[in-house]
Amino acid sequence: MKTLKQVQVGKTVKVVKLHGEGAVKRRIMDMGITKGVDVYVRKEAPLGDPIELTVRGYELSLRRADAEMIEVE
Repeated sequence: MKTLKQVQVGKTVKVVKLHGEGAVKRRIMDMGITKGVDVYVRKEAPLGDPIELTVRGYELSLRRADAEMIEVE
């Protein structure tokens, strides 16, 4: 199982499954990160947290703790 947290900058991956529950999972889904969507890892902050992603044509920042809940391929 590979998570979004492990993806290198410059790579595009497809979301397989969202882990977590309740409000956290709902917030991630509200950002547009759902099963089957392609996610491009654009940048990483100097200290590694957060990471900047491109999802569905827009950019967003995501904490590494949240990225760990997103299983990708």
